[in-house]
Amino acid sequence: MSDWTTNSNEALQLSLVRAPKDKELLEDENEYEGFQPTFTYPIFGEDEKVYGYQDLVIDLRLASGSLVQYLSISSSSKLTGKAASTVDDVEGTLYKFIPPDYLKNESEFLTRVERDAGTFRPIGTKIYSYKQIHHPKSASSQLIMEPPTQADEENNDVIVYEVYHATWDTPGFREYHRRMQIFILLYIEGGSYIQEDEETWEFVVLYEKRKRRDGPKTPTYHFVGYSTLFPFYCFPEMVRMRLSQFVILPPYQRLGHGSALYTAIYQYVLDQSRIAELTVEDPAEAFEDLRDRNDLRMLLHHKQFICEGFGAEPLNGMIIKTSKGKLGPPAEKGWVEKWRRDLKIAGRQFSRLIEMLILKHLSPHDAKAMRAFRLQVKERLYRFNYEILAQLEKQERLEKLEETFQSVKEDYQRILAMVR
Repeated sequence: MSDWTTNSNEALQLSLVRAPKDKELLEDENEYEGFQPTFTYPIFGEDEKVYGYQDLVIDLRLASGSLVQYLSISSSSKLTGKAASTVDDVEGTLYKFIPPDYLKNESEFLTRVERDAGTFRPIGTKIYSYKQIHHPKSASSQLIMEPPTQADEENNDVIVYEVYHATWDTPGFREYHRRMQIFILLYIEGGSYIQEDEETWEFVVLYEKRKRRDGPKTPTYHFVGYSTLFPFYCFPEMVRMRLSQFVILPPYQRLGHGSALYTAIYQYVLDQSRIAELTVEDPAEAFEDLRDRNDLRMLLHHKQFICEGFGAEPLNGMIIKTSKGKLGPPAEKGWVEKWRRDLKIAGRQFSRLIEMLILKHLSPHDAKAMRAFRLQVKERLYRFNYEILAQLEKQERLEKLEETFQSVKEDYQRILAMVR
């Protein structure tokens, strides 16, 4: 029985396919081909199994920019005869989750890849860009979160990345979204497709921009990842933007592109007067770490938090410590709330960031400050978990608060270590 059962995570092979001449620009021509999904249960069921085949390969290729899809299903053997009725219909199952215009002829697909390489352009409005500098001598690369210059655009050792904003009303985007949404199911646990009749969705898409072999005036664009945003009404005439889905494809992971996409979204929120704050919907642990690191770095480089927050002032290019700053501890609530609104960060997240900043600068030998910090954190934890804690006896409640405080403090130290 098991000989005819295949793990769908292992069977499904994904590729981002580039035109042959564009592959020549890569150090490894197979760099973006042959990666696998993290999850397939939304498609093939909770057990992530496909029955009825031996050596099953589900080959799903996408043109690296336009995301036009090609599907090929092969196996060394397939159940026949009376058992044929028990064989899973792989293509029929996938058909429910990918656009119906996918290609099944490989030659036709490769022709489409070549054509799209010269004609595909990102859909929407560019809102952010940054660059990656390749160092040939050391075979290393460095991401720099700054807009590329004209010299960068002409330098073969610089790769440019661009982020585009779109909505359902952006011409052509609805069709494009139907091609890229498959990645939500494959890489976000509990991910699901969003409803196209919910008209207020907004999208932020990240692309790699490469110079073509015939010169920088004809670049090619390659899909890296994307995020979905949903605005909620915020009194009196603003919206609260919720980051809902966020995915960077495996070939681009652990290189800094997730942080770059998050930074692009945050800068977009700051630039929009209609948006009151950025929130995140049920973040996974990895994304919560990414968010914490980037928010914390932003505050650590923010003049008000360097100087006023910690009681210091710039003098001849140096930061000179003066007296107790606005962050205390305890932090001055009015000052904190003012900057929370200005920086458009959600309440709980900003409170956590403030606590991390205080802990970073807190001397373990300052008993008074340490006590004030502990009380500040516990006050927030008590408010946040009031319904549960209020049901406990006083002594048990105090013990639970202390246990939670120590856990939170330990996690803050872990995050601060990553930022350092």
